[in-house]
Amino acid sequence: MASFLAGFRVLDLSQYIPGPYAALLLADLGASVVKIEPPGGDPMKTLGPGDALWRAMNGGKTIVELDLKTDAGAATLARLIGRADAMIESYRPGTLERLGFGRAELDRLNPRLVHVALSGYGQTGPWRLRSGHDINYMATAGGLWASGTAASPQIAHPPTADYAAGQFAAFACVSALLGRRATGKGAYIDASLADTVAAWQAPLLVQHNAPGFGQEREAALLNGGAAYYRIYACADGHVTLGAIEPKFWANFCRAVDRPDWIVRQNEPFPQTALTAELAALFAPQPRAAWEARLGAVDCCFAVVLEPAEMAGHPQLAARGLSGRFPALVDGIHASARPDPAPADAETLLAAWETGQ
Repeated sequence: MASFLAGFRVLDLSQYIPGPYAALLLADLGASVVKIEPPGGDPMKTLGPGDALWRAMNGGKTIVELDLKTDAGAATLARLIGRADAMIESYRPGTLERLGFGRAELDRLNPRLVHVALSGYGQTGPWRLRSGHDINYMATAGGLWASGTAASPQIAHPPTADYAAGQFAAFACVSALLGRRATGKGAYIDASLADTVAAWQAPLLVQHNAPGFGQEREAALLNGGAAYYRIYACADGHVTLGAIEPKFWANFCRAVDRPDWIVRQNEPFPQTALTAELAALFAPQPRAAWEARLGAVDCCFAVVLEPAEMAGHPQLAARGLSGRFPALVDGIHASARPDPAPADAETLLAAWETGQ
């Protein structure tokens, strides 16, 4: 899989998670990704512990520091753009124009360039310049309303809008590169974190507008209203039950010696009484006891693992996902990523301009 995009050159002018994650996926697929950072580096390096988060988002990339506010830095970037296949940036709308790299200039420098502009609320609309982070985009675009407890929405982790938009941006970039084979022309992609979250809300909106159908927190099937699809506390942590299909629910009920629960699966949401009975069942025993009892039962059961426990999990280890920074493209198995590698801009350009 590391050769799928071999030969493609990608410039990553983004920071924090969404853009770097998009470029990271392209690197995992074999593209040569050069991350352009300001003097001192991406602010992601300061979000601790150490620079671990920055390294996680930039493995396999070549790192070049450029001051784009100087003539020399801008000239170097212009040369890189002229040789690149794609560019991902996450500036606030209008910033590239102020730096001298508006759409007309990018087309002049490289008409075959695929330009992915990834921003919070998009390049148009009254909120285009409004600041925000994942929690704000999730709130505005419906990603928090139905998630959490009955008392309050809850912050999603990892940041859902960041990763979802990064994944969409990578998909759109590859699609545009594929389309370029037919047209010979590049593309401009306006990708928005809020838009990505909003697009995921189609099922919620359809269901919410249906007569008599609510999606309030802990009131629907997938957000805590069903006793058979919930997180339960046990003696030393938490376990999950996802027994949606009747056969899985029946298998669970028999395994815990409560066959009388089988007929109660279709009780109206929220299934408050049944949920309380399951909570009382799980609470006294530790996770290991429940894994021993239910792990081999075909009932959609899993223990909530802590990060330190993931490395020893047999399934994660077998798939190569228990290392430091596993490479993972939308659930597709891949090899581990190398660390980010600093490079001199002129050396890099010399290689690009000689076809290396």
